[in-house]
Amino acid sequence: MMKSRMTAISAGLLLAVGLLPQANAAMMHHQGMMMDETGMIMNANPDRLPRDCPQISETVELTIRAGREHAKKFPGKMFAYDQQEWNVKPCAKINITFINDDHVRHQMMIHGLPGYLYPEGMLHLELFGHGQLKASMILPSRKKTYLVHCELPQHQEKGMKAQLKVDGGDGDLPSIPGLTGPVRADVYPVNWSRQHIGMVLFSILIGSVVPFLFRKWIR
Repeated sequence: MMKSRMTAISAGLLLAVGLLPQANAAMMHHQGMMMDETGMIMNANPDRLPRDCPQISETVELTIRAGREHAKKFPGKMFAYDQQEWNVKPCAKINITFINDDHVRHQMMIHGLPGYLYPEGMLHLELFGHGQLKASMILPSRKKTYLVHCELPQHQEKGMKAQLKVDGGDGDLPSIPGLTGPVRADVYPVNWSRQHIGMVLFSILIGSVVPFLFRKWIR
């Protein structure tokens, strides 16, 4: 009797453990969010038309890569997307493939979208490390420039910022690497004191004398 009861308990535990992944998977798809151990997608929209779009004007396949490698062409930057600007037609459907080339978290967020289609006005793709995600969105017909960026601390400031233009956009955003200047450029003032001036003059003197002495000794 005891043996059969233990067998039943063990079977019940195994069944519960087997069902846990299915329950967790179901919980990860709710309120416009899909999430697993690799990343998450929020507010994807593959089929709902904006109010001002009678139909989809074009379908664009867009691959966006993120990582340190793409920042090498921008002095002083640490992270970047492989492109900093995209142009599409009004009412375009965009199929996005977001690729993280690093092993740290990166996001691709598009802001300023209509709230009745995209809660909080944004599309959000995030990868917790190296990998890729796919999501779709449909843009309104309005001529507009949308912000594309990573909202993780210092990632945007270090270069992960771009712009998506509909019908040529309504202007450029500031601080897009390689495209636009900052609203306020960084300034690094030097507080010159007698000590600082003396150190600079001493360094110049040493830099002038030492090569001469080494050249003399080599001869």
